[in-house]
Amino acid sequence: MQQVRPLLAARGFAVPDHPGVRLRTLADVFADAQAEGVELRIDGTEVAVRRPRAHRPGRRAFVSGKRKQNTIKTTTISDAHGRTLWTGAVRPGRMHDQTAVRTDGIEDLFHQHPTVRAKVDAGYDAGYRGLAKTFPDQIHAPPLKPRKAASAEQLAAWETARKRQSSQRICVEHANAELKQRRPLQRWIGRRESYAEVHLAVAGLVSDRAAHR
Repeated sequence: MQQVRPLLAARGFAVPDHPGVRLRTLADVFADAQAEGVELRIDGTEVAVRRPRAHRPGRRAFVSGKRKQNTIKTTTISDAHGRTLWTGAVRPGRMHDQTAVRTDGIEDLFHQHPTVRAKVDAGYDAGYRGLAKTFPDQIHAPPLKPRKAASAEQLAAWETARKRQSSQRICVEHANAELKQRRPLQRWIGRRESYAEVHLAVAGLVSDRAAHR
């Protein structure tokens, strides 16, 4: 298994309606989205991992601010049908999504591909709100909640817009849920250093099935 796993992890992700084509990097995803006119869905998720031993350097790096436990985070990109196009940006649970957006080059790729559109979340620890402010014509985030003094009509309009955006974005959460149907991606009990390779290997196989939907 240890010999096969690196090969599976390096295969990349299947492209719907394009047999034989694989997306291996974020740059591949953005180039394909621009060429094919695919609107992306971007979301982060996390998986629980074992707590590092006491007094070990970097022990706090895995403590998630959202789940208050040790996790590893990843970023998933899907199409409008919830088919996984890419997942990666594997990082300790304490790292904010906004930091990952910058360090993994997502922000730069939106600069390089001005016609690519995406829908994102803006929940707790989601760094995509800032991304939507930087690229208002490319990235659609949930609308900001009105102030307390807002009228009933304003609140109703906000709720309608929020639900509309959520229904269009939720397919990427379905993609994350599909990945987590596999036991290793539900809770990782192995060495944290091995998780990235396992995640990519499993996700690549899941994308093969999803591409045929």
